[in-house]
Amino acid sequence: MTADESPYLATALRRPGYLISAWPWRALAYAVTSVPLAAVLAVALLIVGNPLLLVIGAFRQDRPIELPLLLCLAVTGIVLVLLAPVVITPVTAIERWRLGLVDPRPLPEQRRPSGLAARYTSGTAWREVAYACWLGGAVPLAYGIFALLMLLDLTLLAGPWLAGDEDRVVLGWVTVDTPGQAVPYAIVGLLLVPVLWYLAGLLVAGQAAVARWLLGGPPADGVALREVTRSRARLVDAYEAERRRIERDVHDGAQPRLTSLTLQLGLARLDVPDDSPAARPLDIAHDQAKDLMVTLRQIVQGIRPQDLTELGLAGAVRELAGGATIPVTVHASLAGPLPELVETTAYFVVSEALGNVARHARATRAEVRLAQVGRHLVVEVSDDGRGGADPARGTGLTGLADRVAAVDGRLLLASPAGGPTLVRVELPCPR
Repeated sequence: MTADESPYLATALRRPGYLISAWPWRALAYAVTSVPLAAVLAVALLIVGNPLLLVIGAFRQDRPIELPLLLCLAVTGIVLVLLAPVVITPVTAIERWRLGLVDPRPLPEQRRPSGLAARYTSGTAWREVAYACWLGGAVPLAYGIFALLMLLDLTLLAGPWLAGDEDRVVLGWVTVDTPGQAVPYAIVGLLLVPVLWYLAGLLVAGQAAVARWLLGGPPADGVALREVTRSRARLVDAYEAERRRIERDVHDGAQPRLTSLTLQLGLARLDVPDDSPAARPLDIAHDQAKDLMVTLRQIVQGIRPQDLTELGLAGAVRELAGGATIPVTVHASLAGPLPELVETTAYFVVSEALGNVARHARATRAEVRLAQVGRHLVVEVSDDGRGGADPARGTGLTGLADRVAAVDGRLLLASPAGGPTLVRVELPCPR
């Protein structure tokens, strides 16, 4: 991705070709339009803060503080608190629009407070006030320092022409008398031009980041998202409880009865002569009962693999590897027992990933790694196949991602064309 293709200024700064892209000019436009707004807000802050500065100066000089000054300070502070959440709304609207110059990503939609009283109880309004104070206080200071650096660089560049006069010319930290003496410093100034371009981009990117942080804030549906997360956790727990109940009912109820039925049909077939009209229907019923037992065993295996119960995650994964169509190496480094839900999820991740390798990768070998890293179980499945795996082309990887997301984990995929492919899954695993 080039700088021109970057989604916003902060990423463009890390891309090649930043200096010859449109981003420096967009940063310049953002900075230039920031100056009048920051100047107005700085003046307002100075007007409000001047009485406070006078009070501080009186304290430092042990002078008595006059009552009118105290009253002015109190009234100014009260007026500021009362008016700030209301009058700051136009500034916020302008800033949200200007942010698109260097960061076109949409800000989270904020639920605007309705009514005058709501402006004083809304966190959104006070974040806007904080941004206005920052824009009128910190931004002019940062821009002033940058302006001094630019002035110094311009002085270095103009040194050869300025030194032609009879007076000496001060170039930063040195004094020159002739144009020849100023030429090396002009070269340094020329080399500093791209550095200043980058520095300007960093300054504007920092300003934009603060604007996004304060003006974006938590999305209006943040509470709803937290409730959805808790609801998903409850659904996962309920699903696990229901899964265990179904597994227990099938294993302890339906499976023994089906086994008994198969046995009874087998005994009945032994008592019926081969030439009897009932012999063939009994053979068919006996075969169907045996097939149904196999199907039911597979269903139970899909709910909670028996290998997982008997061998644990590492042993069950090795059994999966042993049944794969290509050589699979398993590296397991597990400190202790894992939560049942984490084990089950990790097992099916490996099973689905190895299935994808067998069906699509054209690989000659694969590796599975299981490790506990901090408070996470990390599962990695890699192969030496042709690569190019794309979740958009099938439901396998999408289903894997959904299964992982259900337990608040994350799935990472690296599969360049030509391979190799790496599937990495990180599952929360509190100790």
